Amino acid sequence: MPLSRIFVLSPANCAGVRGGLVRSPRARFDLAARLRTPGGAPLGEVFSFVSGLYFRGKLAYARAFARPPEGAALDGGVYVITPSAGLRTPDTHVTVEALDAFAAVDVAADNPRYRAPLERAARALDAEAGPGCEVVLLGSIATPKYVDVLVDVFGERLVFPSAFVGRGDMSRGGLLLRAVEAGEELAYAPVAGAVRRGPRPPKLTPRPPKLAPG
Repeated sequence: MPLSRIFVLSPANCAGVRGGLVRSPRARFDLAARLRTPGGAPLGEVFSFVSGLYFRGKLAYARAFARPPEGAALDGGVYVITPSAGLRTPDTHVTVEALDAFAAVDVAADNPRYRAPLERAARALDAEAGPGCEVVLLGSIATPKYVDVLVDVFGERLVFPSAFVGRGDMSRGGLLLRAVEAGEELAYAPVAGAVRRGPRPPKLTPRPPKLAPG
């Protein structure tokens, strides 16, 4: 087990249906209203709304198991990929204008508006974390949009949960939340050279319903 471990989370799709909902000037629910204020709302909360179970699972898992190097200025060891602003902590406050900017940028490895800020942020993170720190990608490795950028920076120290292979987003989110509840970290494998696609694993066993208090 490495002495230190930090996490990089894939982004939510701000151009999708729920991204459009929270960005709409007609939206009146609390999160949308806060996004229209100068103070905005935390990125982690916003992406959890936009992406649902998958991002909630990633964020809860990363916060539970991050072990940033002692003395490093790594803000808890959890970072979120954004479409146009590199890496940001989940506590970073964003406004609706920032989300509009995210929605306008294609997350693709050959798009410099996405890739250049992410590369700069990843190299700064690598320098701060040091060579003994493992970096866990909580996101798809089946496409190059995250892998091509991050492997170039972190090399063999970039790993992912091997149980992700073959699972869809909802299954991954459920798997991560179960791991948090059990207090058991998943097994990891290096991203470089990994099998990126595989057979679909068995469905997760449904959790028993929670009993009402009293």
